[in-house]
Amino acid sequence: MSRFISRCLQPLPVMTGLALAASAAQAASLDPTTDPHRAHERIDDQKRTRDARSDSTAKHADADKVLAEGSHAPETVTVVGHGFNTLHEPTGLSRMPQDVLHTPQQINVVPQALMKQQNVKSLDEALRNVPGVTSSIGEGAGGMNGDQFLIRGFQAQNDIYEDGLRDFGVYSRDAFNLETVSVIKGPSSEVFGNGTTGGAINMKTKTAGLTDRYAAEFSGGSGSYYRGTLDFNKRLDSSTALRITGMGSENNIVGRDYIYSHRWGIAPSIAFGLGRRTTLVLQYMHQQENSVPDFGVPVVKKPGAAFGAPITEYGIRRTNFYGTNNDQNATNDNMETARFSFRLNKHITFYDDLRGGQYYRTFAASKATCDTTCVNNYFLGNSNAALVARSGPVGAGNGVGPGTYMAPLPYQQTSWSVQNVGSMVADFDTGFLKHQIVAGFDIERVNDVRSQSTYLKAKPYANLVNPNPYVGNLDLVPGEANPGGLVTLGSLGAKPHSNGYGFDTGLFFFDQIWITKWLSVKGGFRWDRWQTSYNLTGGNVAKNPDIHFHNVSSVFNPNVSLVLTPDEHQTYYFTWANSTTPMGMYVTNGSVPIRPGTNSYASPEKANLYEVGAKYSAFHDRIGFTASLFRLEKGNAMNADPVTGEILGSSDRQRNQGLELSVGGMVMRGWNVSATYALYDSDTTSSATKANLGRQVQYVPHNQATLWSVYEAFPDKPYNIAFGGGLTWRQHVWLDAANTMRAPANLDFDAVLSHHFNDHWKIAMNGYNLANRLNYQSLFSNRATPTAGRTFMGQLSFTY
Repeated sequence: MSRFISRCLQPLPVMTGLALAASAAQAASLDPTTDPHRAHERIDDQKRTRDARSDSTAKHADADKVLAEGSHAPETVTVVGHGFNTLHEPTGLSRMPQDVLHTPQQINVVPQALMKQQNVKSLDEALRNVPGVTSSIGEGAGGMNGDQFLIRGFQAQNDIYEDGLRDFGVYSRDAFNLETVSVIKGPSSEVFGNGTTGGAINMKTKTAGLTDRYAAEFSGGSGSYYRGTLDFNKRLDSSTALRITGMGSENNIVGRDYIYSHRWGIAPSIAFGLGRRTTLVLQYMHQQENSVPDFGVPVVKKPGAAFGAPITEYGIRRTNFYGTNNDQNATNDNMETARFSFRLNKHITFYDDLRGGQYYRTFAASKATCDTTCVNNYFLGNSNAALVARSGPVGAGNGVGPGTYMAPLPYQQTSWSVQNVGSMVADFDTGFLKHQIVAGFDIERVNDVRSQSTYLKAKPYANLVNPNPYVGNLDLVPGEANPGGLVTLGSLGAKPHSNGYGFDTGLFFFDQIWITKWLSVKGGFRWDRWQTSYNLTGGNVAKNPDIHFHNVSSVFNPNVSLVLTPDEHQTYYFTWANSTTPMGMYVTNGSVPIRPGTNSYASPEKANLYEVGAKYSAFHDRIGFTASLFRLEKGNAMNADPVTGEILGSSDRQRNQGLELSVGGMVMRGWNVSATYALYDSDTTSSATKANLGRQVQYVPHNQATLWSVYEAFPDKPYNIAFGGGLTWRQHVWLDAANTMRAPANLDFDAVLSHHFNDHWKIAMNGYNLANRLNYQSLFSNRATPTAGRTFMGQLSFTY
């Protein structure tokens, strides 16, 4: 038995097939030639992360060299670590030069190896492996959709980054160009700027490297799902490479009627100076989609019930779609990125990242509302009279008037953004103290223009039991042609046009000082000047004059950490961090980004994080363990109105505290595991609304867990097979601040079975939601969207 355990704990040889792909992905992520932004970070790694880590770094570098020397990796090489142990994964940001293990904050990484085994196709699917992340489906009369995430219960739709730069677009992000996805938990204003109360999501993209690679995948399955991806990487000379990734996809949703998505994208990149002192990466991303937005089913309170639940919990079919054949979500998104780095000497490296983005969107959706009459008719047996308003709940006042519906009218949105982040990383000594200083600037500008249209004909009601989406031609016209048909924009009047911008200038500085080889203190700050403007024009100007808002605010966000690193395998830390979310943060992805100057609206949201954690890379870096205890406090919280869905300012103070655990790596040869658990204790600690006091924070579950594990048997034999699966579980969550509406618990079982024919070809079969449970993924205060039913997906792939 002892000999067996000893063999299991030895460094693992990389195997062919599934395990080879996972280990190769890890090696590629560690190879400095594959990411020029980290080339000099790896070169200076020994200096930055202390002498205690030099042996581990050297072992990784040797493994990387073996895989980088030719276009085909040998069948067996010795690699320390594994793709599922992400503790040695770089964060992907020059402003956070340490790897995950040595960054004093909870970071959940979804690695490429895991995404391949699960056949992840979108950012949303990748984030289901991260506890504390919830999807929402839009807000208020603005009808925003796309990727709208919450982290630890707090809005994060403005905190989505790609290679450390903001992605301002309102669209569903495909995974075809993603290498890894990281969720950096807690306020991170010193790195990312305004916002980031619950955390930030950073996607590391696939960029050109010096190893030739040609790969393609073809998938098909339930719900008329068809998908193809390609990945072409070509070394042009000793320091230049070209890479092109592409994707085409179309599908329906199992268990949801009339919902479909057609999507395609392409992302070329070219890198110069790989492995040299000066590197430049040029990237372009284009993604286009035409789909039907799914705003789910209404959440209702059954007569006599203690709380409300989705109507599908009371006998209504999960397939019911309460939208119309006029609903659409057409997006066209483009981003151009230039990432530059220059290593001045062994002590100082400069970085400059520049991105421009252009986003176009045509949107029309229906929000199903089952009012008291609808609810009573259904539960009293008069289902024919149970009618659902597809134009949202009834609004009143503020120029809207009783009987007017707070619907998301069709609109066209055009946005553009530009961001430039320059930074310097300096390593030096002052006497016996060793320093790592990160300093720089962040300048960004985002513009948004929207024009609403109206229907001349009323949108018909839908029967709750048997809705019919075919409503015919509703006579769509521009909003200025029918001012009486406009709806309110966040209680600011009925206007057909809106435009706004946000302009941020930020300066950041922090220093990590090693007092001893194993003890360091990290502290710093970020200062931001946030300027925003918002204008509403057109419509009935005599009744509702044009409105112009402008706001300028300066914020200062400090942070400090105490870090202990007894050796190269473990880190212990305590962190305090602060963040601020001023008015107007959600320029492109909020229904109304700026509010009138009342106290609750004018005061920014503020958050404080207290976190103590431990990270340990064990068994020759094969398995990584993390644990953290945190307390997150937030003031002037924004809440969603449970009737209209409008986001309103409040003086509420909210708190979320809890425990987060994770483990990932190789249990033994051929057997990988990734597991997480989160225990949250959240409540509203102060509120002017008595009903909210002491209630659980919206969208925060009490318990949440994920598990994924795959075993590859007979890896070197023609009859090899890899099999496994896992589950995701989330306890019920409350959908409103007063805890009167609730989404039930989610439990999802998935599985995978695969076989590789040789080093190049592989077939796989994935099964999702195998129990065919009625789960809910996208949530809002008065709606919930059922997830897909039991789904199977076959895949054929090759890599050369």
